[in-house]
Amino acid sequence: MPTYDFICNHCEKRFEVFMTFSEYGKKPVHCVHCESGNVRRRMTKVRIARSEESRMESVASDFSGFEGIEDDPKALGQMMRKMGSEMGEDLPPEFDDVVDRLEAGQSPDEIESALPDLGADSTGDE
Repeated sequence: MPTYDFICNHCEKRFEVFMTFSEYGKKPVHCVHCESGNVRRRMTKVRIARSEESRMESVASDFSGFEGIEDDPKALGQMMRKMGSEMGEDLPPEFDDVVDRLEAGQSPDEIESALPDLGADSTGDE
């Protein structure tokens, strides 16, 4: 059964109601906190599943002019952050550190000098 989010216009509290699709719009809804019938539906965010190919196309369209991006640390950092969020995977904390440094204007060479162990294999194998 779907969950519908509501806000009470009387007490201004949020609450959820479980009802079938056929009940929605026909069954009266009352606030679970104050019993008022003066309520409104609260629209919630909708998540859309996208393929990896679709996500990468979105990133590519945002950064269509890749030429010379290595000379612009801020643009490189923005591209990396967008790609990281589009991938939908958990990235290591070092990724955020590098992207933050790029967005602050630090060059890749400066970052490599400041973080010499970055990218080293923790098992000792390279």
